[in-house]
Amino acid sequence: MAWKRTLWILWAANFVMMAGMNLVIPFLPLYIESLGVHHIASLERWSSWVFSAQFVTSFLFQPLWGAMADRHGRKVMLLRAGFGMGVMTGLMGLVGAPWELLVLRLANGLFSGFISMAVSLQASVTPDEDSGSALGTLQTGGIAGSLIGPLIGGWLAEQLGYHQVFFLTGGLLFVATVIVMLFVHEQHQPRPKAVKQRGSRLSGLRDLRLLFPVFVASLVTQIGMMSIEPIVTVYAKTLYNGRHLALIAGLVVAATGIANLIGAPTLGRLGDRIGQRRILVGALVMAAVMYVPQALAHGIPTLLVGRFLLGLFIGGMIPSLNVLVKKLAPPEHLATAYGFNSSSLFLGNLIGPLIGGMVASTFGIRNVFYVTMAILLVNAAMIAFNRRLGTSLEHEAA
Repeated sequence: MAWKRTLWILWAANFVMMAGMNLVIPFLPLYIESLGVHHIASLERWSSWVFSAQFVTSFLFQPLWGAMADRHGRKVMLLRAGFGMGVMTGLMGLVGAPWELLVLRLANGLFSGFISMAVSLQASVTPDEDSGSALGTLQTGGIAGSLIGPLIGGWLAEQLGYHQVFFLTGGLLFVATVIVMLFVHEQHQPRPKAVKQRGSRLSGLRDLRLLFPVFVASLVTQIGMMSIEPIVTVYAKTLYNGRHLALIAGLVVAATGIANLIGAPTLGRLGDRIGQRRILVGALVMAAVMYVPQALAHGIPTLLVGRFLLGLFIGGMIPSLNVLVKKLAPPEHLATAYGFNSSSLFLGNLIGPLIGGMVASTFGIRNVFYVTMAILLVNAAMIAFNRRLGTSLEHEAA
């Protein structure tokens, strides 16, 4: 089947893209230090600015790229993102000052959108009855890349040097994009004039108002992941002071991602049978529950179990959200809807660490788990009792 062929090509491309984006994360502060920033406070500030810069521009530009994809095709937007990010990443290896790296990270975020366009393209060619399974499987490509990328990046930095890793990563992004260009095909149908004349509907966002709870759920999902993610190593250190702390911290961070690989396709397939809304509400509730053992943990084993179980349910949310976008968005605005959904995810990447850091510094790190749990439960209630969303899904199913 053509959609399955497209799925595996996009899976490989997503893997390379996410691995490439995460290759540089382990040594980014060290690279900034090599550019002349040696004072610890300045290094921390520059590291946070450079790390966050990409999310800022990504959040702002995702809806624009989605709207352009609806007009000109999703594949061309994939190529724009892949080639653009490849060039920007390669140029990062040539910088001589931290502000230059900051500018390139901002530009890299402007060119981003590969993952959301891959999801949108896959959703457009996949039969409805297989959407959850396909989009869940596609998600595992990005997850695997984000897990393996930092491991490879740290090793390559030691073997080749920081600058060469950026060059190599840019080349990998180029190769992945060329593969998509050659082997992924899209039958894009330009919008009829009658549809274009209804631009006022899009400008008022009336076509997408029904999706607002889905966008909020995407935002909350990322907040739930990212509120504790940047400081989970610090939390692990409070529970364990033995040997191999770095390895233990790595396991704690990786446990959620490994579980994502299982949860995303499994709950995606289950959602195809019993409904994505039920899976989403259930996953939100169960993810909230999984923060309890983490908050009460007095040792690494309990924390690891809680992190793994959290990953199972967090992984099940994203495919459900993506399928809901496909079912509820007007076909002529599908890519725009995925652009807004991707923008919500990037916003969660920004807000989550801010909430986590603020709560941890003010009330203690364990309270981050309880705050995040409350946010997830409120969002589950909003999805469960949203009558308009339920009515629309029943109508779609009929």
